[in-house]
Amino acid sequence: MSVPAKEKESSRPLTDLHQPPPSELPEREQIALLEPFEGLDLQDIVVVETVDSAVRAAAHLLAEGIVGFDTESKPTFAKNEINTGPHLVQFSTMTTAYLFQLHRVDCVPTLQMLIGSTALLKVGFGLATDLTLIRNRLDTEPRAVFDIDNEFRRRGYRKSVGVKTAIALVFDRRFMKSRKATTSNWANKQLTDAQVRYAANDAYASIRVYDALGLRKLD
Repeated sequence: MSVPAKEKESSRPLTDLHQPPPSELPEREQIALLEPFEGLDLQDIVVVETVDSAVRAAAHLLAEGIVGFDTESKPTFAKNEINTGPHLVQFSTMTTAYLFQLHRVDCVPTLQMLIGSTALLKVGFGLATDLTLIRNRLDTEPRAVFDIDNEFRRRGYRKSVGVKTAIALVFDRRFMKSRKATTSNWANKQLTDAQVRYAANDAYASIRVYDALGLRKLD
């Protein structure tokens, strides 16, 4: 899938990110005043629906070598309700995101291959729960996974840095996450446009931050 190059937000100079970090991360109210981060739109996102499209997605992702990564699960509200996720697994390059829905069982072997591949570095934020759910549902051990929050800790940030804070720190932009989409039913067989954008851009933001931090040069 060929996608015209977008005009990207400029990251702060990397030297800025290596200076002693501020004592406090930007507050929610400060982030709310920033200009929005430009994410992927629907034409840049592929919802994988067939074995052929899964194979094409895998070929593109493996050729890239490093991708943004995240999962979504149907939220649980009852006290003893068991989380049956993930229901969606998303990968993103710098131009295109691919969404794998777990109910499409014919595509699951390709998804398992990508998750277990050491040839594909998967980068994201706060992935511990995602990885546990993947192990439980897909019976697959995730390999070559990098949590970007660990890099911020290595650089001296004592508090956890999630994707919204990272986008503010690196790009001076506001990453928009809709609570309605967050708590929507990710097990639905037909995702809404809002869900598709939300899921894709979680993974896309991760690869953008990873790239802007200069980590790609170290691999």
